[in-house]
Amino acid sequence: MPLSVNFSIFNPANSPNRVPLPLFTGKVAAGFPSPADDYVEKNLDLNELLVQKPAATFFVRSQGESMLGAGIHPNDILVVDRSLEAVSGKVVICAINGELTVKRLERVNDQWQLKAEIFISL
Repeated sequence: MPLSVNFSIFNPANSPNRVPLPLFTGKVAAGFPSPADDYVEKNLDLNELLVQKPAATFFVRSQGESMLGAGIHPNDILVVDRSLEAVSGKVVICAINGELTVKRLERVNDQWQLKAEIFISL
């Protein structure tokens, strides 16, 4: 039975309101802080960086903690390109019983599996 998801509830990626954001020429130190440069290299358009195919792209907010090990936290905004082919080993968003879920897609013994990546701290 085919699954149907109402994609109209998601924010479309082809919004006409583009807001260029500044990209500074200076680097950000990950160790000891250094004074930041006050020079803007250029303006960045996040649509240009994140959206390759606007008609196939939508944004969705993550929920839950099952993908913390993959760096996906509750309330993160995920950029989804439906034109990309699902590949084993990659993080995918799929519809199960009409609900979207984000998991890692794996092929094990000729069976497709969706696996959570729970972060375990020691």
